[in-house]
Amino acid sequence: MSILIAYYSWSGNIRKAAEAIQKKTGGILFEIIPEPPYTSSYNAVVNQAKEEIRKGFKPALVSLPRDMVNYDTIFIGSPNWWSTLAPPVSAFLGAFDFSGKTVIPFISHGGGGLANCASDMAVQCPGSKTAKPFAFYGEANEAELDSWLAETGAAR
Repeated sequence: MSILIAYYSWSGNIRKAAEAIQKKTGGILFEIIPEPPYTSSYNAVVNQAKEEIRKGFKPALVSLPRDMVNYDTIFIGSPNWWSTLAPPVSAFLGAFDFSGKTVIPFISHGGGGLANCASDMAVQCPGSKTAKPFAFYGEANEAELDSWLAETGAAR
């Protein structure tokens, strides 16, 4: 099984989870980076992201993996921004055909839980198999992450 762990992380929580998933699965990490990047100002990002989500805006990305055809399982990490995926993640999903691939969402949140993130991801990845998502508040709990990874069948 060839595994890619693609993620967008503004605060660092998704990055930490992606790195833990990589260590436990042996997959390849790919950071989704918008161009231009979001500011480090929380309030400015809140306003910008709300407007982008309202308009369905998908930012340009610094790069994309060139070898997506080689991966059959793709973990995709995003913060829950207003009950959906962060715009850079939607831009990443829109760049590829995920037909026949297994897509596994992992979502950080500040109290909103999974909300529509997994269902929105499934809609943006038609023809894919969406596995059980993992949602976590703040930083991922390692025991819960391990249990979820065992359920996905991707853990080494």
